[in-house]
Amino acid sequence: MNINQLSPKNGSNKKKLRLGRGQGTGKGGTCGRGHKGAKSRSGFSKKIGFEGGQMPLQRRIPKFGFRRHFLRKKFSLINLDTIQNYVNQGKIKDIVNKDILLKNNLIKKNNLIKILGRGKLHSPLKIFASKFSKKALLSIQKIGGEALFLE
Repeated sequence: MNINQLSPKNGSNKKKLRLGRGQGTGKGGTCGRGHKGAKSRSGFSKKIGFEGGQMPLQRRIPKFGFRRHFLRKKFSLINLDTIQNYVNQGKIKDIVNKDILLKNNLIKKNNLIKILGRGKLHSPLKIFASKFSKKALLSIQKIGGEALFLE
């Protein structure tokens, strides 16, 4: 069977009702909108959450909760395979610290650094970061490198 031989199952696709095509169709004249009123006019749109004048759900339920997003620490996540690619290109030699990562546009100035364990390192490096995942720590130590914590 080829893709050009596929067709929908009989009865699964219904034709869309054609409104305003004469009285014989059952949807002529007012096209099912009734007579007069805002809903019969073109361009009518109800406000989101409007419940016919009843107090809407989002206003009936009390407000709660507050999170201070500006106090949350922002981390730049860097995987081992990314570091290895930069080593292969000659952009990173034997030490990986904030200055080198900034120079290679891998982190933003005020963000903390977290090293993640995707990929493999093939050269022993001295890596300075705020956090390391377990897998990254094991990979760095296995190859003979050092994982040093900042702050």
